[in-house]
Amino acid sequence: LSGCAVGPDYVAPTTQFAPFHNTITADSQRSTTPPPRLDNWWTGFNDPELVTVVQRALAQNLDLKAAFARVQQARAAASGAGAQLFPTLDLNSTATAEHQSLDSPLGSLAKATSPGYSRDQREYTLGAAASWEIDLAGGLRRNAAAARDEAAAAEADQLGTHITVAADAADAYLQIRGLQAQLAVTQDQVDTDVHLLELVEVRQRAGAADEREVAQAEALLKQARAVVPTLRTALEAQLNRLDVLMGAQPGTYARELSAPGTIPAVPAIDDRVTPMDVLRRRPDMIAAERRLAASNERIGAAISDYYPKISLSGALGFDSTSPNHFLSAQAFQPIGSGALRWRLFDFGKVDAEVAETRGANAEALMQYRQAALKATEDVENAFVALSQTETRLQELQGEVASLTRARDLSEHAYKAGAITLTDVLDADRQLLVARDELDGTRADAARAAVTVFRAFGGGWDVPPDSRVAEAAQTAVT
Repeated sequence: LSGCAVGPDYVAPTTQFAPFHNTITADSQRSTTPPPRLDNWWTGFNDPELVTVVQRALAQNLDLKAAFARVQQARAAASGAGAQLFPTLDLNSTATAEHQSLDSPLGSLAKATSPGYSRDQREYTLGAAASWEIDLAGGLRRNAAAARDEAAAAEADQLGTHITVAADAADAYLQIRGLQAQLAVTQDQVDTDVHLLELVEVRQRAGAADEREVAQAEALLKQARAVVPTLRTALEAQLNRLDVLMGAQPGTYARELSAPGTIPAVPAIDDRVTPMDVLRRRPDMIAAERRLAASNERIGAAISDYYPKISLSGALGFDSTSPNHFLSAQAFQPIGSGALRWRLFDFGKVDAEVAETRGANAEALMQYRQAALKATEDVENAFVALSQTETRLQELQGEVASLTRARDLSEHAYKAGAITLTDVLDADRQLLVARDELDGTRADAARAAVTVFRAFGGGWDVPPDSRVAEAAQTAVT
């Protein structure tokens, strides 16, 4: 009967893309090593604390657990749809005791025709019944195939959640390290400004500085201290975000990350990957392709309603009014039946159902193509963001080195009376801004690398014989 299935056979859509026009051009990419495997890219940052954070999030995240529960539901639905192809067998047994009313139609008739009629009646039944719908047009098979495709899509969605959780946990961690570095820079600046204020006050007492210079130094100190609350607020928000990603109440793991750590260096990333490689690996593409396949199967299931449906049923059992003869040959009662149902006229209901499934298939195809475009957009944007951020990082490193030298020379010149305090304050302010931007950009570069790995679809690994692995082979043809 498998050759009798009606409806269109699924053909995976063809997708052709030119190579990515953006590349990663930063010099730092040539001085670092890539992660050993794309599915555990976070190890490439060479930060044990980052590895711990990501692994803890993957083990405890509640969104990931919910995604797994959705996979279990989809698998159960697919199993139930597949079971519709086979016969069902039921075992039934009843024991009935009845005291017949003499005023009922049956009681009145029995009382008139049978003077010795007994109002107490007993009936015992035992038997097995089987039923089976013969899938002539393949509607049940189409529905079963669609359910399997939906289950594969749910598995791909779970892997997509896996990627998102890993990337979000790494992003929060990198922001925490960046904010801690900015706080350290700000504190260094506060210490420097305290030292400068003390120097101005000494010069004032010696008559070499006036009250205006003291007020300027005090304002600069307060300006540096005013940055601290903003940074601490942002740091607390990321610590709380990371705790929630790890499935814990905010504040649970904050102490472990309270000690400042270095911002990890960006690992080398192979930008020679092709769009086809990315599309085959990204779970959102696999899910979109499986949903497209499922929508195609639904068309066949709807078309099958144009054709007759045949079902067979039968029962073997015993029916007796006396327990003494319950399992005897005379109580044996077999039943067999066949049924034919053919929808001949329904005011266009089947036509509407077929049109609806075709429309859903067309929508799924557009969603698949849109997902492919979005995937390539993610990679292009991630490439340019990483390249430009690392370029900016290199320029800021040179700027900080120059401003540090200028700041030190300005302070020496001010002590010697060669320049005014305003020149020292300007140099100090420029250095504070540059150092703050440097640490923020260093964290941004690491976060941009995380975005690249996310765009690649990295962060999952499945056995080659799994349903998702099979779907990945047909996601892009």
